Amino acid sequence: MSQPEFHIFRSHTVEPLFASCPTATFSGYGEVAMPVETPRIMVWFHTVGVDSSRERLLAEIAGMGAKLDLVLSQAEGAMPFWLVTLFPGAGPITADSDVEFVRAVADYNAHLYDVAEARPAVRVLDLGDFLGDLARSKIVDWKYFYMAQMSINPALASEFAVWFEGCRRSIESIRKKCLVLDLDNTLWGGVLGEEGIERIALGHDYPGNVFRDFQADLLEAARQGVILAICSKNNEEDVLEAFEKHPDMILSMEDIAAHRINWDDKASNIQQLADELNIGLDSMVFIDDNPRERELVKSFLPDVVVPEFPERPHRLRVFFQEVYRENFRLYRLTDEDHKKTQQYKDNAARASSGRSFADFDEYLRSLEIEVEIQVANTFNLPRIAQMTQKTNQFNLTTRRYTEGDIEAMRDDGALIICASVGDRFGDSGITGLLIVKDLSEGMATVDSYLLSCRILGRGIENAVFKHALNSLIDRGVECVRAEYLPTAKNAQVENFYDRIGFELEREEDGAKHYRMKLADRFTIEDYYRIEVADG
Repeated sequence: MSQPEFHIFRSHTVEPLFASCPTATFSGYGEVAMPVETPRIMVWFHTVGVDSSRERLLAEIAGMGAKLDLVLSQAEGAMPFWLVTLFPGAGPITADSDVEFVRAVADYNAHLYDVAEARPAVRVLDLGDFLGDLARSKIVDWKYFYMAQMSINPALASEFAVWFEGCRRSIESIRKKCLVLDLDNTLWGGVLGEEGIERIALGHDYPGNVFRDFQADLLEAARQGVILAICSKNNEEDVLEAFEKHPDMILSMEDIAAHRINWDDKASNIQQLADELNIGLDSMVFIDDNPRERELVKSFLPDVVVPEFPERPHRLRVFFQEVYRENFRLYRLTDEDHKKTQQYKDNAARASSGRSFADFDEYLRSLEIEVEIQVANTFNLPRIAQMTQKTNQFNLTTRRYTEGDIEAMRDDGALIICASVGDRFGDSGITGLLIVKDLSEGMATVDSYLLSCRILGRGIENAVFKHALNSLIDRGVECVRAEYLPTAKNAQVENFYDRIGFELEREEDGAKHYRMKLADRFTIEDYYRIEVADG
């Protein structure tokens, strides 16, 4: 029997909502015993009952928090636990001025967030985010409530599955990286080349106020780690002038990581943007008001997400909220997320600088590369887990881990280090990760080694790994095992261990298993300045 994906602690019937999770298991109503089969993720999903007595409902809500604490006390600290907030539902019959029931729900939900703050492996899913826009009459189907104790209408199952999957992607940091934007009738109303800067719709009157607010939303998305790029058929000089001179332009070219403003076809331009940013096409979302341009990109670049554009300007912000939720939402932002646009602009500056050097070593020396090695700790744990979820190209094993998983491995004696990289062009942040397990009797096993694509091309992957091997020698390790597990995206690292000097022991279905005897320390080029952080 395969490991269940989820085990749901519930107070009412919720099985129809999890029909898309065939391996899910369910507790009895109000049951707090641990499941026989340990799931990958525990879900706490208690819903409020329907009772004419407000006292009984208040007592039920008060008991939910105590039951949750009991369940958590039985679970290992590293076990991922998702807590679904309580939504009032029908509620009791009370006087209009009686707020005790509302406060009880709020206090219970606040308790969930307090628990999540205290336990790294716990996440909170806001059920109000799903049910809040629905009329009360749609949330509960009384036939199913009285026949099968379903406090949420089973007709909402498909919508719930979409919402729950979105929560999963958010928690596991699975999101797109780049939003590619058209300009005319997308970032402003009208055609810039025909109407000029003064007459495009962008300002405080309709529809210009819609485009202005849309740009404000895009700016906030950029601050939350979404890379913004422009792909527009326009004269570049006109566009740059509009960004510089229009008084109501919210975005600036400083907020744009890369752009293609020309008369070439947009599919080719988007491919060039992906190459420049060093990201996959499947990491990109393209927004354009022109249906012909959308169809062209869909046809030639099927990996790019191309949402339908609203026909009326007043729908633009709602449209973008949906696009953001489906493609870019994250449960938690890291410091690196906030710096994404600048980091990709820095990469472009590095590439431009590199073209002026005939000798690659001299180019690397000119960068003044600094690497800080950090052991896993409370502060970098979210970023470490995020990298395992998002990094695909330079990733030797592509194992996905949660914060709880990382914490459990660290507590079990694994060596978990990350690398923060910077140079004279800017700080790339924490962009490398190495996990070494089974450190005993002179042996060690590399579980994971990965680097963000934005720091590749500077030899950092070799320098960091050699530094780690030297550290293992200092620990008395005499032999290291490692493996390469192939995926659709990591072919570029297939021979990484061969280049470092590992010996191939066997190969099975594309997976390569290596070992290396450690003796002499590895030499690292002196233009890499590597320091180990305290702690």
